[in-house]
Amino acid sequence: MSEIELLNQETIDKIAAGEVVERPASVVKELIENAIDAGASIITVEIEKGGTSKIRVSDNGIGINNSEVRKAFLRHSTSKIKNAEDLNFVTSLGFRGEALSSIAAVSKLELITKTEDEMLGTLYEIEGAVEKKFEEIGAPDGSTFIIRDLFYNTLPRKKFLKSPRTEGNLISEIVEKLSLSHPEIAFQLSIDKKNRLSTIGTGKLKDCIYQIYGKEITKNLIPIDFSENAFNITGFIGNPSVIKGNRSYENIYVNERFVKSNKISKAAEEGYTGFLMQHQYPFICLMIDIDTSLIDVNVHPTKMEIRIDNSVNFEEYITDCISNALHGIEDIREDTINETPSIDKKSPVIEPYETIRYSEAKEEVEDEIKEDTNYHEILSETGGEQLSFLSEEAVKEHKIIGQLFDTYWLVEFDDSLYIIDQHAAHEKVLYEKTIKLINDKRMTTQQISPPIIVTLSSAEEDFLNDNIDIFNEIGYEIENFGGKEYAINGIPDNIYNVDAKSLFLEMIGDCINIKSGYDKSIIKDKIASMSCKAAIKGNMNLTVDEAKSLIDDLLQLDNPFHCPHGRPTIIKMTQYEIEKKFGRTL
Repeated sequence: MSEIELLNQETIDKIAAGEVVERPASVVKELIENAIDAGASIITVEIEKGGTSKIRVSDNGIGINNSEVRKAFLRHSTSKIKNAEDLNFVTSLGFRGEALSSIAAVSKLELITKTEDEMLGTLYEIEGAVEKKFEEIGAPDGSTFIIRDLFYNTLPRKKFLKSPRTEGNLISEIVEKLSLSHPEIAFQLSIDKKNRLSTIGTGKLKDCIYQIYGKEITKNLIPIDFSENAFNITGFIGNPSVIKGNRSYENIYVNERFVKSNKISKAAEEGYTGFLMQHQYPFICLMIDIDTSLIDVNVHPTKMEIRIDNSVNFEEYITDCISNALHGIEDIREDTINETPSIDKKSPVIEPYETIRYSEAKEEVEDEIKEDTNYHEILSETGGEQLSFLSEEAVKEHKIIGQLFDTYWLVEFDDSLYIIDQHAAHEKVLYEKTIKLINDKRMTTQQISPPIIVTLSSAEEDFLNDNIDIFNEIGYEIENFGGKEYAINGIPDNIYNVDAKSLFLEMIGDCINIKSGYDKSIIKDKIASMSCKAAIKGNMNLTVDEAKSLIDDLLQLDNPFHCPHGRPTIIKMTQYEIEKKFGRTL
């Protein structure tokens, strides 16, 4: 075996930096979190060439005392905790004491800082963890970090970075996430001298969402406010019209810390069951406050992952509060003219240290937003009352005009045209009827002869045997036929006009793939979804009476607006939109 050597300090620092400083966005995140912990009300971020050339983060926080500056750059030096016990009650964003030493190890760093009770500030320069300059300087209260030539001495790390545009987008995403967690702080981001983001620090989350995501998302928000003994959940979710093909619209915060949690994301997405199609993801901005003794934030150097005490099953509460909020809205998709007005993104730059200038800039941004005539309507929690399309009075006034393409039924009501997809509508009606029959244990069986013989894999066989009582409840009669073969002698009586064998194998295969385990409610839901295959299809000509009966059945459901797979069942076009398309309205 080769001789064991102790690594020198330079190598140790570079290895440690690799854990914390993965890319320019990691630097920005650590510096912003330090600024937040320092009590800043204004934070500005400037980057050049994706952050590899220059990163400048300024704040008006408490600053670092001259006598503490050098100590701040030592590994594991921190003002946030004193001992191991404090890790059980961490409330600050930063606490490990690794960020500054790690950043300084792989860059040319300059710090200008001053506390309120000091006459002069401090200029400190450090390159590759080696001190270059330490002197007094005139400076405003707060701290400014300037990072140049990131990874200049660790070229392999630099080689694996993405393009400057991609790295800049990652930084923009980090600043957006941190802005949402602290709407009381004014954030400013410029990339290559172009203003990319401005928030004005009103303290209202909805204002911040408006400034980051614009009008269309903000006007489609649904408030969330839920409390349990150990935690609170507040924030906003988007109605099902606000969707993305990935999770970039999902913002989850635990005790004001942005986190990535598959458990919480899955729980939130589960709340949208029946509202979104597969591979569609919602807009969510959830602020979860939880007892610090129940979480562990010391999981990963980036502090973006957390562990939550298993005894706190709050994922179920997240699912329920989102599901309840969604079921309380009338979500009919509206076809609109392709005009999406939004605020001017060229907001005035807020200089962090010029208080008078900041006040003026803030007023300019506020005035700019309020120039939008719909601003107050968008930011209001509830709109004015109107006659619901589902109300008993409204249903009496529905006028069925006819069928389009043998698939869509046209209904006139009030000043709008409603278009109903007969296949999606029937799927939803069948699904809800099946769920009700299962829950009421009123499913009946249709006998089949000869029986259907299926050969199951070991996993499928185990699943069937573990859940045979559920299959019996919903109308299946199944017995072992020798070895891995099973005979299906009876099937649910609401399954017709479908290949019963293929349906059974597909259903049992899907259930096995459910990662959350063999939860009975999920299995029942999957079985009910499979019953939808018996729904009438598009291109089937229904009579007006048949259509009216189907529409009546649909509109009596608690959530008639989406089929079980998340597709809309109803869309509408207002008279205004139709006249606009014909040029009758300016």
